[in-house]
Amino acid sequence: MGVKGALHVHTTFSDGEFSLGELRLVYAALGYRFACLADHAEYFDERTLIRYRAEADSLSDESFRFIPGLEFECPGRMHILGLGMTSLLKTREPYQVIRSIGEQGGISVIAHPRAKDFGRIEELASTPTGIEAWNSKYDGRYAPRIETFELIRRVRDRHPHVRAFYGQDLHFRKQYTGLHVELRNATLDSKSIISALREGRYVGRSSDLHFTADGSLEPSVAKRIKRLHRRSRQMRGLAGGTKEVLDSLGLTIPARLKTQLRRLF
Repeated sequence: MGVKGALHVHTTFSDGEFSLGELRLVYAALGYRFACLADHAEYFDERTLIRYRAEADSLSDESFRFIPGLEFECPGRMHILGLGMTSLLKTREPYQVIRSIGEQGGISVIAHPRAKDFGRIEELASTPTGIEAWNSKYDGRYAPRIETFELIRRVRDRHPHVRAFYGQDLHFRKQYTGLHVELRNATLDSKSIISALREGRYVGRSSDLHFTADGSLEPSVAKRIKRLHRRSRQMRGLAGGTKEVLDSLGLTIPARLKTQLRRLF
Protein backbone atom coordinates (compact mmCIF):
# COMPACT_ATOMS: atom_id res chain seq x y z
CA MET A 1 0.00 0.00 0.00
CA GLY A 2 1.41 3.39 -1.00
CA VAL A 3 1.32 6.70 0.82
CA LYS A 4 -2.11 8.19 0.13
CA GLY A 5 -2.37 11.89 -0.61
CA ALA A 6 -4.45 14.66 -2.14
CA LEU A 7 -3.20 17.08 -4.79
CA HIS A 8 -4.45 20.60 -5.59
CA VAL A 9 -6.18 21.62 -2.37
CA HIS A 10 -7.49 25.11 -1.48
CA THR A 11 -8.02 26.51 2.01
CA THR A 12 -9.39 29.61 3.71
CA PHE A 13 -6.06 31.27 2.93
CA SER A 14 -7.59 31.81 -0.53
CA ASP A 15 -11.05 30.73 -1.74
CA GLY A 16 -11.46 27.36 -0.02
CA GLU A 17 -14.08 26.64 2.64
CA PHE A 18 -11.83 24.54 4.91
CA SER A 19 -9.23 25.87 7.30
CA LEU A 20 -6.00 23.91 7.50
CA GLY A 21 -7.01 22.49 10.86
CA GLU A 22 -10.34 21.28 9.49
CA LEU A 23 -8.66 19.79 6.44
CA ARG A 24 -6.31 17.75 8.54
CA LEU A 25 -9.23 16.20 10.43
CA VAL A 26 -11.17 15.48 7.23
CA TYR A 27 -8.26 13.94 5.38
CA ALA A 28 -6.98 11.92 8.34
CA ALA A 29 -10.44 10.37 8.74
CA LEU A 30 -10.27 9.27 5.08
CA GLY A 31 -6.87 7.65 5.46
CA TYR A 32 -4.86 10.39 3.78
CA ARG A 33 -1.26 10.93 4.86
CA PHE A 34 -0.49 14.18 3.04
CA ALA A 35 -2.06 17.02 1.07
CA CYS A 36 -0.38 19.28 -1.48
CA LEU A 37 -1.92 22.74 -1.14
CA ALA A 38 -2.33 25.13 -4.06
CA ASP A 39 -3.96 28.29 -2.78
CA HIS A 40 -4.33 31.16 -5.25
CA ALA A 41 -1.25 33.38 -5.29
CA GLU A 42 -3.37 36.53 -5.73
CA TYR A 43 -4.55 36.25 -2.11
CA PHE A 44 -1.06 36.50 -0.64
CA ASP A 45 1.54 39.03 0.34
CA GLU A 46 4.83 38.19 2.04
CA ARG A 47 3.35 38.42 5.53
CA THR A 48 0.47 36.08 4.70
CA LEU A 49 2.88 33.61 3.10
CA ILE A 50 4.84 33.42 6.35
CA ARG A 51 1.63 32.55 8.25
CA TYR A 52 0.65 30.03 5.55
CA ARG A 53 3.94 28.15 5.74
CA ALA A 54 4.05 28.30 9.53
CA GLU A 55 0.51 26.98 9.99
CA ALA A 56 1.03 24.18 7.47
CA ASP A 57 4.21 23.18 9.30
CA SER A 58 2.62 23.32 12.75
CA LEU A 59 -0.16 20.97 11.63
CA SER A 60 2.25 18.46 10.12
CA ASP A 61 3.86 15.55 11.96
CA GLU A 62 4.87 11.91 11.52
CA SER A 63 1.29 10.87 10.66
CA PHE A 64 0.17 13.65 8.30
CA ARG A 65 1.91 16.35 6.28
CA PHE A 66 0.78 19.51 4.53
CA ILE A 67 2.91 20.71 1.65
CA PRO A 68 2.08 24.36 0.96
CA GLY A 69 1.99 25.58 -2.64
CA LEU A 70 0.44 28.21 -4.87
CA GLU A 71 -1.71 28.41 -7.98
CA PHE A 72 -0.83 31.11 -10.52
CA GLU A 73 -3.33 32.50 -13.02
CA CYS A 74 -1.62 33.43 -16.29
CA PRO A 75 -2.95 35.47 -19.23
CA GLY A 76 -5.75 33.71 -21.07
CA ARG A 77 -6.85 32.03 -17.82
CA MET A 78 -4.20 29.35 -17.93
CA HIS A 79 -3.63 28.12 -14.38
CA ILE A 80 -0.33 26.68 -13.22
CA LEU A 81 0.20 24.97 -9.88
CA GLY A 82 3.44 25.35 -7.99
CA LEU A 83 3.33 22.34 -5.67
CA GLY A 84 5.85 22.72 -2.86
CA MET A 85 6.65 26.29 -3.91
CA THR A 86 5.51 29.37 -1.96
CA SER A 87 7.23 32.36 -3.52
CA LEU A 88 5.35 35.20 -5.15
CA LEU A 89 6.33 35.85 -8.77
CA LYS A 90 6.47 39.14 -10.63
CA THR A 91 5.74 37.43 -13.94
CA ARG A 92 2.59 35.71 -15.17
CA GLU A 93 3.94 34.52 -18.51
CA PRO A 94 3.35 30.74 -18.49
CA TYR A 95 6.82 29.67 -19.59
CA GLN A 96 8.44 31.97 -17.04
CA VAL A 97 6.13 30.77 -14.26
CA ILE A 98 6.99 27.15 -15.10
CA ARG A 99 10.69 27.89 -15.15
CA SER A 100 10.56 29.84 -11.86
CA ILE A 101 8.69 27.05 -10.07
CA GLY A 102 11.32 24.54 -11.18
CA GLU A 103 14.20 26.79 -10.19
CA GLN A 104 12.74 27.03 -6.67
CA GLY A 105 12.40 23.28 -6.28
CA GLY A 106 8.66 23.08 -6.87
CA ILE A 107 6.55 21.00 -9.22
CA SER A 108 4.80 22.89 -12.02
CA VAL A 109 1.46 21.45 -13.12
CA ILE A 110 -0.91 22.92 -15.69
CA ALA A 111 -4.28 22.77 -13.94
CA HIS A 112 -7.58 21.71 -15.55
CA PRO A 113 -6.36 22.45 -19.12
CA ARG A 114 -9.10 23.82 -21.36
CA ALA A 115 -9.51 22.27 -24.80
CA LYS A 116 -9.01 25.70 -26.39
CA ASP A 117 -5.54 25.85 -24.77
CA PHE A 118 -4.28 22.44 -25.89
CA GLY A 119 -2.32 23.84 -28.84
CA ARG A 120 -0.83 26.57 -26.67
CA ILE A 121 0.25 24.01 -24.08
CA GLU A 122 1.96 21.87 -26.70
CA GLU A 123 4.01 24.86 -27.87
CA LEU A 124 5.15 26.18 -24.48
CA ALA A 125 8.79 27.25 -24.43
CA SER A 126 9.22 25.67 -20.98
CA THR A 127 7.59 22.32 -20.31
CA PRO A 128 5.89 21.75 -16.94
CA THR A 129 6.52 18.83 -14.63
CA GLY A 130 3.00 17.72 -15.40
CA ILE A 131 -0.53 18.30 -16.61
CA GLU A 132 -3.71 17.52 -14.69
CA ALA A 133 -5.14 14.52 -16.48
CA TRP A 134 -8.09 14.53 -14.12
CA ASN A 135 -9.33 17.44 -12.04
CA SER A 136 -12.37 16.10 -10.21
CA LYS A 137 -13.87 19.56 -9.67
CA TYR A 138 -13.52 20.67 -13.29
CA ASP A 139 -14.10 17.31 -15.02
CA GLY A 140 -16.55 15.86 -12.50
CA ARG A 141 -16.19 13.09 -9.95
CA TYR A 142 -17.00 10.15 -12.22
CA ALA A 143 -14.36 10.26 -14.94
CA PRO A 144 -11.74 12.44 -16.62
CA ARG A 145 -11.76 13.65 -20.23
CA ILE A 146 -10.12 11.29 -22.68
CA GLU A 147 -8.96 14.35 -24.65
CA THR A 148 -6.65 15.39 -21.81
CA PHE A 149 -4.90 12.03 -21.83
CA GLU A 150 -4.45 12.39 -25.58
CA LEU A 151 -2.90 15.84 -24.99
CA ILE A 152 -0.48 14.36 -22.47
CA ARG A 153 0.49 11.60 -24.89
CA ARG A 154 1.31 14.16 -27.57
CA VAL A 155 3.33 16.28 -25.14
CA ARG A 156 5.20 13.22 -23.84
CA ASP A 157 6.12 12.19 -27.37
CA ARG A 158 8.37 15.26 -27.38
CA HIS A 159 9.00 15.66 -23.64
CA PRO A 160 8.95 12.23 -21.92
CA HIS A 161 9.54 13.75 -18.47
CA VAL A 162 6.05 15.33 -18.35
CA ARG A 163 3.73 13.50 -15.92
CA ALA A 164 -0.03 13.03 -15.64
CA PHE A 165 -1.37 14.41 -12.36
CA TYR A 166 -4.66 13.75 -10.59
CA GLY A 167 -6.03 16.64 -8.53
CA GLN A 168 -9.12 17.27 -6.44
CA ASP A 169 -9.09 21.06 -6.81
CA LEU A 170 -10.80 20.98 -3.43
CA HIS A 171 -12.73 24.13 -2.47
CA PHE A 172 -16.05 23.13 -0.95
CA ARG A 173 -17.05 21.26 2.19
CA LYS A 174 -19.29 18.86 0.29
CA GLN A 175 -16.96 18.34 -2.64
CA TYR A 176 -15.82 14.88 -3.78
CA THR A 177 -12.58 13.77 -2.09
CA GLY A 178 -12.19 10.31 -3.57
CA LEU A 179 -9.60 11.10 -6.26
CA HIS A 180 -6.12 10.69 -4.81
CA VAL A 181 -2.58 9.58 -5.51
CA GLU A 182 -0.60 6.78 -3.89
CA LEU A 183 3.16 7.24 -3.69
CA ARG A 184 5.70 4.43 -3.87
CA ASN A 185 8.92 4.38 -1.86
CA ALA A 186 8.20 7.67 -0.09
CA THR A 187 8.18 8.89 3.49
CA LEU A 188 6.18 11.78 4.98
CA ASP A 189 9.10 14.14 4.56
CA SER A 190 8.22 17.01 2.18
CA LYS A 191 11.31 16.43 0.02
CA SER A 192 10.49 12.72 -0.28
CA ILE A 193 6.92 13.44 -1.37
CA ILE A 194 7.97 16.07 -3.92
CA SER A 195 10.65 13.73 -5.30
CA ALA A 196 8.15 10.88 -5.70
CA LEU A 197 5.76 13.15 -7.58
CA ARG A 198 8.50 14.59 -9.80
CA GLU A 199 9.87 11.13 -10.63
CA GLY A 200 6.45 9.59 -11.33
CA ARG A 201 6.51 7.13 -8.43
CA TYR A 202 2.74 7.18 -7.96
CA VAL A 203 -0.61 6.09 -9.31
CA GLY A 204 -3.87 8.00 -9.38
CA ARG A 205 -6.94 6.30 -7.93
CA SER A 206 -10.67 6.91 -7.66
CA SER A 207 -13.00 4.07 -6.72
CA ASP A 208 -11.94 1.11 -8.88
CA LEU A 209 -10.22 3.28 -11.50
CA HIS A 210 -6.46 3.68 -11.38
CA PHE A 211 -4.10 5.63 -13.60
CA THR A 212 -0.36 5.72 -14.21
CA ALA A 213 1.99 8.68 -13.86
CA ASP A 214 2.72 8.59 -17.60
CA GLY A 215 -0.98 8.91 -18.46
CA SER A 216 -1.09 5.77 -20.58
CA LEU A 217 -4.48 4.07 -20.86
CA GLU A 218 -5.45 0.52 -21.69
CA PRO A 219 -8.06 0.46 -24.51
CA SER A 220 -10.68 -1.00 -22.16
CA VAL A 221 -10.06 1.77 -19.61
CA ALA A 222 -10.19 4.47 -22.30
CA LYS A 223 -13.52 3.12 -23.51
CA ARG A 224 -14.90 3.05 -19.98
CA ILE A 225 -13.91 6.59 -19.06
CA LYS A 226 -15.37 7.90 -22.32
CA ARG A 227 -18.69 6.35 -21.33
CA LEU A 228 -18.50 7.56 -17.74
CA HIS A 229 -17.52 11.10 -18.70
CA ARG A 230 -20.32 11.30 -21.26
CA ARG A 231 -22.81 10.35 -18.54
CA SER A 232 -21.28 12.86 -16.10
CA ARG A 233 -21.45 15.64 -18.72
CA GLN A 234 -25.13 14.87 -19.32
CA MET A 235 -25.90 15.14 -15.60
CA ARG A 236 -23.93 18.37 -15.26
CA GLY A 237 -25.71 19.73 -18.32
CA LEU A 238 -29.08 18.91 -16.78
CA ALA A 239 -28.12 20.75 -13.59
CA GLY A 240 -26.94 23.75 -15.60
CA GLY A 241 -30.13 23.77 -17.67
CA THR A 242 -32.23 23.76 -14.52
CA LYS A 243 -30.31 26.79 -13.23
CA GLU A 244 -30.88 28.67 -16.51
CA VAL A 245 -34.63 28.02 -16.33
CA LEU A 246 -34.80 29.22 -12.73
CA ASP A 247 -32.75 32.31 -13.60
CA SER A 248 -35.15 33.18 -16.43
CA LEU A 249 -38.02 32.99 -13.95
CA GLY A 250 -36.23 35.21 -11.47
CA LEU A 251 -35.75 32.34 -9.06
CA THR A 252 -32.57 31.20 -7.35
CA ILE A 253 -31.37 27.76 -6.37
CA PRO A 254 -31.37 27.41 -2.57
CA ALA A 255 -27.87 27.41 -1.09
CA ARG A 256 -28.35 23.93 0.39
CA LEU A 257 -29.29 22.51 -3.02
CA LYS A 258 -26.28 24.20 -4.64
CA THR A 259 -24.07 22.49 -2.06
CA GLN A 260 -25.55 19.10 -2.88
CA LEU A 261 -25.12 19.68 -6.63
CA ARG A 262 -21.46 20.54 -6.04
CA ARG A 263 -21.07 17.27 -4.16
CA LEU A 264 -22.73 15.21 -6.89
CA PHE A 265 -21.06 16.71 -9.94
